[in-house]
Formats: sequence, structure tokens, C-alpha cells
Amino acid sequence: MMNPWRLRLLSQLHTLGTVRAVAQAANLSPSSVSQQLAVLEAETHTRLLERTGRRVRLTSAGLILAHRARAILDHMDGVEEELRGFADEPAGPVRLGAFQSAIHSMAVPAVTRLAREHPRLDVQLLELEPHESMPALRVGDVDVIITTTDFDELPLGPDLDLVPLGTDPIVLVVPPGHPAAGRGTADLAACADEPWAFDMPQSYMANLALRLCRRSGFEPRVVCRFSNYMMTLQHVEAGLSIALLPGLAVDHRYRVLTRELATPQTRTITAAIRRGSPQRAAVRAVLDVLRDRPRPPLPGRA
Repeated sequence: MMNPWRLRLLSQLHTLGTVRAVAQAANLSPSSVSQQLAVLEAETHTRLLERTGRRVRLTSAGLILAHRARAILDHMDGVEEELRGFADEPAGPVRLGAFQSAIHSMAVPAVTRLAREHPRLDVQLLELEPHESMPALRVGDVDVIITTTDFDELPLGPDLDLVPLGTDPIVLVVPPGHPAAGRGTADLAACADEPWAFDMPQSYMANLALRLCRRSGFEPRVVCRFSNYMMTLQHVEAGLSIALLPGLAVDHRYRVLTRELATPQTRTITAAIRRGSPQRAAVRAVLDVLRDRPRPPLPGRA
């Protein structure tokens, strides 16, 4: 009989590409992952992996099993929920991944409401940016994600079902008294010589901000990079930089001003789940609350 945990490792190998990446995701050593995959081969009496130099790749049989493994694991979760009598009343664990600016504005209010309405539901909240959440959803490390359809480097595919949640403007964030803090929309070209605060390299916002600056005809002078929007807002508040941020990321506790862009830029926010798997009552409850949430107020403007 195939072991579900080993099936998960095979599914992760298909998504992540290397044994080392699987080991990091599963908090195991690469040798342990290789040993468990070898045991899975013995369990299935099938060759699932082949070596190409120093790396391994899935055989044709391995690819078939990896594709089916996610559906098998989801089905097992659904059966387990039914056996516990949870099919009607949402209960049990649900893992929700959300990007940073959606944590306080969308995910935490949803989890608070779910705790009140469905006390037997255990929502585990993880901060995951789009480049992290989509692979995590595909391999089954999370059940629901809040992400964006605008992340060009890692597009959403037909293997995922989407639930639209709204749009969010990208705004220019400047300290009070800054020359760009006037009325009307902001022309990024006028900010070509400014010091910029950016997100970490290859993240959604870092890539988007770079594209917008280059589209305006200049290469931004990046003076700091933070993975935390609160640190970015502190840096801007201190007059040390300006930034491009999603509207949801602008916390009104910081003394900063925002301006919409002369060429409007928005991101589409969506929830996503794996397609084709039985939708558990617990997952449906999370999606319903996210869909029914009150819309956050627009960020403060100059």
C-alpha cells in the first residue's frame, strides 16, 4: 500500500524540481527524501525516478503518479473529514496562505469570523508571497491561498480554481512635505532621481516596481530592500526613500502620503484552491468568508 506521506514527497519533487528543494520544504535531509522515494518505488513495484548526472527526474510512471498523488491526497482528506462527521459542519484544519498586505486586511478578519461562527474549525494562517504560495498550493502544503493573478513570473494555471476577491491600486508612497506630495496623480518620470525602497529581489512587488520605473524611462536608485512593508513605511516616513506599494499595504499609523499613478496600475486579488479535488466543508467555509468580507477603505491620499 502506498504511503500518503511519500506520495506528498513525490508530488513536491514534481513541483519543486530537486530533491534538495523537497528536503528544505519538508524539513528533512536530502538523503532522507531519497530514501523515502526509494521506499515508494518498492511499494509501487515501479521505477519512479532516474538519474541525469547529479540530479534525478521523474520517469513516465513517476510523472503519472505525481499527477495523481495530489488528487489521491485530497480525496483522503475528504474521506477523513466525512468519517469524522465533519461534512456538514466545517471543522478540522485548513491551511490558508496569504501575501503580506492581505494578512491584516483580509486573512485575520476572516480567521476571526470563522473562529466565532465555526469553533470546530482550525485555520492555520501562513504568510506566503505569490511566488511562494502557488507552488505550496500545488504540492498540498496549503489548502487555500490569497494571491494575485498579475504575477507574470508564475502564472495561475488550469489546475487551480479561482475566486475573485477584488482589486487593489498600486500607489506612490512619499513622506509629508515631499515635492511629489501634491494633488492629482503622480508621474513616475518626475521621481527618476529619488532614492527608492524596494521589496526583496524577484518578489512580486520588486518586479512590478522595477517594470513601472523602467516603463517611465529610468532605472531606480534602490537604497534599501525590506521584506516587511512596515519597515518600508518607516523608511519612507523618515524621509529616506519613496516607494511603490499596494494600497492594502499602506498602514494609516505611519505619517506617509499616497498618490495614485498617472497611468493607473492595479492588481487583481483572488483566492485559489486546487481544481478537481473534493471541496471540503472547511475549505468552502474559508472561501465563503473571504468572498463575503467587507471591502477595506482606500489608503490615505495626499
